[in-house]
Amino acid sequence: MNDLIPLMVVIPIIAAILLNVLHGKNSLVKIVSVIIAICLPLILLLSNYGLHYFGGHSPLIDNGDLLNSFPSFISNTNLSNLHIGITYYFGGLQKVMLFFLFLLGFLAIFTTINERKRSSGSYMFLIFMGLGSVTAMLLSDDIFHMYIFFEIAITAQVGIILSSSDDQKYETAMKYMILGSIGGPILLTGIGFLLGLVGSVNITDISNAVKSGLIDPFSPVFLFSFGLIFFGWIYSVGLPPFHTIKSAIYSKATPSGSAILQALSVIIFLSFGLAILRIYSHLPFVNGFIIFFSLCGMILSITMALVETDLRRIIGFLAVGELGYLGLGFGIGTKLSITAALFQGLNELIITALLFIGFGAILYLTKTSNINKLGGLIENHPKIAIMVLIGGFAMAGVPPLNGFQSKLMLIQSALNANFPELAIIMILISIVTFMTFTKIFHAVYLKPKPQDLKIEKTLVPRSVIFSIAILLIICIVLGLMPDLVVKDFSVFVGGLI
Repeated sequence: MNDLIPLMVVIPIIAAILLNVLHGKNSLVKIVSVIIAICLPLILLLSNYGLHYFGGHSPLIDNGDLLNSFPSFISNTNLSNLHIGITYYFGGLQKVMLFFLFLLGFLAIFTTINERKRSSGSYMFLIFMGLGSVTAMLLSDDIFHMYIFFEIAITAQVGIILSSSDDQKYETAMKYMILGSIGGPILLTGIGFLLGLVGSVNITDISNAVKSGLIDPFSPVFLFSFGLIFFGWIYSVGLPPFHTIKSAIYSKATPSGSAILQALSVIIFLSFGLAILRIYSHLPFVNGFIIFFSLCGMILSITMALVETDLRRIIGFLAVGELGYLGLGFGIGTKLSITAALFQGLNELIITALLFIGFGAILYLTKTSNINKLGGLIENHPKIAIMVLIGGFAMAGVPPLNGFQSKLMLIQSALNANFPELAIIMILISIVTFMTFTKIFHAVYLKPKPQDLKIEKTLVPRSVIFSIAILLIICIVLGLMPDLVVKDFSVFVGGLI
């Protein structure tokens, strides 16, 4: 049992509480935030792969002496495999995803403390609490445990929205909370039905119960639980009909806050998506449901991005639409497609952070995100413009960047699974994404500068340029050497299918 695994969750939560207490002590908040943000990836590097059973409550089958002391109706049945306590699993997938999540957390914190004259302990509390929550979701093999931290993560997201200076932040946050008051309880109700059927909320136990025939996967209760949990999942990640509110929350947060919000959404998508695949993959219509809502998300989001004029809202719609690629990979359901979906999730986490922070520099300079009021800014910061341009190419899937590699894998998996129509749609959406990005890049950087455009500040903080550069380097490296992460993803998926 690996005792370092829980520290990946415990340390961010303790850091969040500590920084909230230190609110108002500007220098101390900065120092503590940076130190903890640096330490989090180190914990991953020091931890070995394995399981952690909270309270030492491992399945009886792992303890032969204890198992033999029980009656045969326990020791010789599936009861011996039940997970009594909460279980965390740490493998290659978790290591890669959490490493880049924590790296992004460090860049967001580093950018924030250099953008603001005073560092808010409460804001740092929200960032670290969000990071700790989604980390617990990715590590946990307990779906109720995932739900608890999901609710914490959603609350942290609302707090990050409210920490911005946008005039409409309260309205957007309230809408998101109202929807959450519906989506969260529905998700919890679905989990409750699973508990009633199986007597456990451990995902492995539920999956084993379905495979062994202990429960009927076509029973009304099991089918109803799928509907409830699936609804909660599409709410949490912003698939239709929640795509408009999800893109809105990205546009109301600060640039670094938007990067964190999208990173949290990606991890939530992967965590619940993998849980749904493990529990409900025996149902013949599950893959079709996932593909349908993913396609709707991709098409509706890119359509709304084309007609939008607010720069941050456009990137928000593109970010939501990119999640559809993950859903298609899960829906196709092959080893290659799920591996590609995980790779696409990692790439989206990196690319959208680059674009939110990169275009956030425009907001910092001009105090406006309306593309009709912008133009000619390549003269002010050509280096940032070039880096943002390459980041946009990565999102559109231009070779040899990382977005191209993951989307190529998804297209190949669709063709191999006899879904040529999905491959064509993915190609078309990538082309439209490229068109959308070139439109906003031209509007912001290349068209003549409007006479009434005022440059409020002439210099972009070096921390912003540093963060964009680091994220761009990652895009290039993963594009040239995708096997650095794809191998770990493939091993994980091999054990899943």
